[in-house]
Formats: sequence, structure tokens, C-alpha cells
Amino acid sequence: MDINRKPTQSDKMMENNNQKPSQLPIAGAILIVGMLIAGAIFFKGNTPVKTANNNNPENVAVKNTAIQPISKDEHIFGNPNAKIMIVEYSDTECPFCKMFHATMHKVVAQNNGNVAWVYRHYPIEQLHPKAFHEAEAMECAWAQGGNEAFWKYTDQIYTRTQSNNKLDVAELPKIAQDIGLDLTTFNTCLLSGKYADKINAQIIDAQNAGARGTPASYIVVDGKVVDEIPGAQSLEGVQAIIDALK
Repeated sequence: MDINRKPTQSDKMMENNNQKPSQLPIAGAILIVGMLIAGAIFFKGNTPVKTANNNNPENVAVKNTAIQPISKDEHIFGNPNAKIMIVEYSDTECPFCKMFHATMHKVVAQNNGNVAWVYRHYPIEQLHPKAFHEAEAMECAWAQGGNEAFWKYTDQIYTRTQSNNKLDVAELPKIAQDIGLDLTTFNTCLLSGKYADKINAQIIDAQNAGARGTPASYIVVDGKVVDEIPGAQSLEGVQAIIDALK
């Protein structure tokens, strides 16, 4: 071969053809990686939230979802005759519920009796095995001291737990004693399991409503679900949803 000869068009085509086999695997790998990344982004953004550990349930419900009607025996914080009722299904060991619990106290306080908060149980036992027993303890506080005791007890659980199943079970009777409940009566109630059916019914209600995570909250006006609050919204976020209904 003449080393001084200039490469012809035919030589260039042969050179390109010789390179293609080695380049194809690289190009294919890049394409596959790109498809995997795109798929991961798609499924991450569209898979419904399933657990309380990763709670931002943007599709937790749809408008006009049917939930159990609010009764006089509900755990209501605020004006029971408020125009707007926010029904929250919550898990005491969910870190997002812990944040949202503090937010909801502020929401009720700043709306001057126009908004009330209804607390319902939705312990997700697969993630937080302790949460169901904590819900029973909350009901035992209610049985002994009514709504006032329920909210004091519930507030203390959310204050003391570090979330994610970390509250020591020994704290449950301590909380009861600290808020002035009779300890013997409380412990008897807690051991009886008498409120398990009530809690299970609320879990089923949340699931039937489409709740896939906690907190799952629904805005009720005149007995109908008119909107939802996705996940642990900020105070400003919740207030914006409320203001839009006024």
C-alpha cells in the first residue's frame, strides 16, 4: 500500500463500516440506560403513595369521595358546627403526620371557628406495628375523659414520639397519668382491646376513600367531600385550599 496515497471515498466508507460493530454496543448501552432513567422518573412520579414512610399522597383521593359521615361521637377539635370540617386519617408513628398535627392546630386557631378538625385512625401496621396499640390508648383516654382527654393524650403522643415506630410502649400509661387519668382504669381498657373494631373500621373507611398513605385529609362541607389536602401540607398550603372554598 502506498503510504503517501490520499484516502479515497471508498477507503472512508470502509473505515466507517469497520468502526460500527465496536460502536453499536456503546450506543445501545446508552440508549438502554436512558430508557431506564426515564422509566424510573415516570414510575416515581405516577406510582400512588403506598406507605406512611414516604408520604406525599398527591392522589390520595378524588373530589366527592364518600367517607363515613361525621357523627357527634367523633374526635373534633374546634367548633363542631364549623362550616368547613377537615377529616384527617392519621398514623401516630408517621413522621409526616407528626408535622401535620402541629399544622392542623394552627389551622383551627387562625380560622376563628370556621374550620374544625376531625381525627380518625389510620395506623399502617406493616410500617408501624406500634401505631395500632397507640390508637387504642387514645381511645381509652377518650373513654375516660371525653374529647378533652383524647386531644391531650393525642398531642402528647405526637410530642413524645420520634416517629417511625420509636415510641416506647411504656410511655402510654405515663401519658395517661400525666394528663390526670386514672391509671388502673386506663390500663384495664388498654388490655381489653375493646376499641380494635372501631379503629379497624376507620382503617377500612380510609382505604375505601382511596387513601394510600398518611396523613390523608378530606375537606367536608355540608356533609360532602369537596376537596382534599395532599399529604403533610404546610400551614400556607392548607389555608390556600380553605380560602378557595370561601
